Amino acid sequence: MFHRDHFIEDCIKTVGEGEGAISELVAAAVSDGSRVFTELGEPTHAGIGMLYRAPNLTIINFVWAPCMSLMPHDHHMFSVVGIYAGREDNVFWRRTAGGIEAYGAKSLGAGDITTLERDAIHSVLNPIGKMTCAIHVYGGDFLAPPEPRSMWDHETLAEAPWDVERAKAAFAGAEARFNAWWDTEPVAAGH
Repeated sequence: MFHRDHFIEDCIKTVGEGEGAISELVAAAVSDGSRVFTELGEPTHAGIGMLYRAPNLTIINFVWAPCMSLMPHDHHMFSVVGIYAGREDNVFWRRTAGGIEAYGAKSLGAGDITTLERDAIHSVLNPIGKMTCAIHVYGGDFLAPPEPRSMWDHETLAEAPWDVERAKAAFAGAEARFNAWWDTEPVAAGH
């Protein structure tokens, strides 16, 4: 059964054992999505909810807006993603001589987890018309990693330095676009 404080304590004790041990904790946590909602609350907005942050560990409650897409980015640390509501589609990218190219994908639903290695590059899409909720555990400081992170433009795939404020703006913008569409959709459907 998921308990926020116990989960954080367990991750602190386990992070030194690596992503395999963290994967077990995340899998157990997201196996009961209703319990996670009880502990973390029902989301009211898309965003990045910091649960814990230290130099060797970051735990985030991500709430993806409906139909939201986040640009390709890297972490420079392992990451374990666990979905407790909704769906998250990941596209995996690899570096090439000219930039990056897509080479795989994985779709996660409630109760699913995936582990991203230290050198992984991925983009994320919430393909459904409701919020997706996920716990992400990183083997380092997500906001201040020891080496600079990168992100890539959706359209041009041009590389740029990671900008957490731009990522936060992507969450807010996606939610605003969905809400604007939703507010006008029933009227448009009636014409």
